[in-house]
Amino acid sequence: MSLTIALYLIAGFILLVIGAEVLVRGAARLAAGFGISPLIVGLTVVAFGTSAPEMAVSTQSAFNAQGDIAIGNVVGSNLFNVLLILGLCAVIAPLVVSKRLVIVDVPLMILASLLAWFLGFDGQYDRLDGAILFGCIVAYTGYLVVSSIRAKQRGEAVEVDDEYLDGSSGKFTTLKHLAFIIVGLVMLVGGSTLLVNGSVSLAKALGMSELVIGLTIVAVGTSLPELATSLIAAIKGERDMAVGNIVGSNLFNLLAVLGLAGLVSPIPINISPAAIAFDYPVMIVVAAACLPIFYTGWKISRWEGLLFLGYYAAYTCYLIFNAQGNPAAHSLLEITLWYLAPLTLAILLFTSVRAWRLQA
Repeated sequence: MSLTIALYLIAGFILLVIGAEVLVRGAARLAAGFGISPLIVGLTVVAFGTSAPEMAVSTQSAFNAQGDIAIGNVVGSNLFNVLLILGLCAVIAPLVVSKRLVIVDVPLMILASLLAWFLGFDGQYDRLDGAILFGCIVAYTGYLVVSSIRAKQRGEAVEVDDEYLDGSSGKFTTLKHLAFIIVGLVMLVGGSTLLVNGSVSLAKALGMSELVIGLTIVAVGTSLPELATSLIAAIKGERDMAVGNIVGSNLFNLLAVLGLAGLVSPIPINISPAAIAFDYPVMIVVAAACLPIFYTGWKISRWEGLLFLGYYAAYTCYLIFNAQGNPAAHSLLEITLWYLAPLTLAILLFTSVRAWRLQA
């Protein structure tokens, strides 16, 4: 890897992380200044901020007809969010899971994963597919608005972190927040351009497909805001926030990021057959596995966190081995499918039934 490619990737990552932070601060404070519910600020503006790098990269890639990076970024980010970030956070401290996530948001994440997979069966996302996905995130946001209004009427409104609130007011303050938003967007666009260009060059230099680069390096880079947010939340003891951030970000990635990418792309986004046959199903299985894991005791224990980390390591190794044509990829896949997966399923079924009996 040349120095130029490395500089492109590093500069792109830095701009994406800083740009997302600047954007979310400006947007959250502006929304709060206009009297928008703190809950809506937290669930929409802040969630958008942590997923803004994914949106910037996938939209830029789709506009440049680099569909593999656009798709790989979303699928890879969702897998990284659940398996590595939640796994790491749970190892630090068992994570509390709210019942609302298990009843509402995780099932929606599973449905969104299935919808994205189904729409891609024809090998592409066109503008109609993009409109369907983006329409779903609009509907979900509307649901959040209605829910927050009802919660506020019952006195249950949730306060967003103080760092996103600004008690000052006035025209100058509003202009300052708008400037933050503009600067954040500019940094996101610049960072995504550098990251995409560097990723394409890296894929060519290493002889790896753009899909694999998108599923690994790009996905990790764009998920840094989620990683930082969830880790800090777990360390501070705000463990339900750590989980909610990941589930909300995954929903946003599937519906808003893929939806907008499909809408802005000048031509339909081509989807690799390998992604439809392997990576999408893995993402769906991981999303579905969250239900029994979250349900057992309404928490993610340390051993479940280690399980997540182990599966992410196995998935990443498979991608690398397969890209290199290493026969170890086939052996790893067989061991996972015929031994590890059935054993994991049996354990999850046992723990879920036991949890159900204890709560009955």
